[in-house]
Amino acid sequence: MSDATARICVLIPCLNEEKAIRGVIESTLALGMPVIVVDDGSDDRTPDIVSGLPVTLLRHSTRQGKGEALRTGFREVLKQGFDAVVTMDGDGQHLASDIPRILAASEKHPGSIVIGARLLERDQQPKGRRRANAVADWGISWACAQPVADTQSGQRLYPRVALSLVDLPAEHFVFEAALLIAASRELDVGVVSVPIASRYQGEFRLSHFSPVRDVTRITVYTVRRVFHYGDVMASYRRSRAHTPTIVDTLPI
Repeated sequence: MSDATARICVLIPCLNEEKAIRGVIESTLALGMPVIVVDDGSDDRTPDIVSGLPVTLLRHSTRQGKGEALRTGFREVLKQGFDAVVTMDGDGQHLASDIPRILAASEKHPGSIVIGARLLERDQQPKGRRRANAVADWGISWACAQPVADTQSGQRLYPRVALSLVDLPAEHFVFEAALLIAASRELDVGVVSVPIASRYQGEFRLSHFSPVRDVTRITVYTVRRVFHYGDVMASYRRSRAHTPTIVDTLPI
C-alpha cells in the first residue's frame, strides 16, 4: 500500500489539558483524520471535554507517564488496523496545520519516521531547553547511528513497522527516545524531519517534562544503548556522516 492511500490516524496523549485539548482535537478532526486520545489519569475537565467529541478515548485510572500513554495508544492503532500514526501533544504546542506537511514527507520517504522538528522561530525556545535538546540530539543520533533533528519533539509520524516496538522496556519520556533508537538500529528505519515552529509562548500549562529528572533518565538510557549495540566509534561516525534529512514539500 502506498503512503498516499495509507490509513493514518492521529494519537494525542494528554494529562490535564482542559485549556487546550478541545482546540487541538477539533483542528485535527477538521483535516478529516481519525483521532485517538489517551488520557493519562487527568483530574481536571480534560476527559469530560474529550468524551463529547467524535474520537476514540482511552483512559488510565491513574497516571502512568507519557510512555505508557503512547504505548496504550499504539496498541489501539494496531488494533484498528492503521498503517501509520501521527502523535502530537495535547497542550497546543503542536498544530494540526503541520500534519499535511508531515504526511507529504512520509509519502516522499515511505517507511521512515517523520519528526516535526522545531527548527523555526527558535528564539521562542528557552536557551536552557535549546542547549539540552542539542545535547540530546547529539547523543541519541549516536545511539541511532544516523543523524536526527530534534529528537525531543513529540510530533511524529510512526509507520506501522515501528509500532512493533510497542513493548520496549522504557517508560515516561524515555520511551520516545527508545523508539527512535530501536527503530533505527533493529529495523533499519530512516528518520527524516519537517521544520515546524518552536512554540513556548501563550497559554501552555507548565511542562510535565522535568529538565533534571527526565534528561538524566534519557541520558542514562542512551549511553547504555550506545554500548549495547557495539561498534561505538563506527556508530558515531555514521551519526556525523551528514546533516539530518530535512524535508519540506509544502509551503508553510
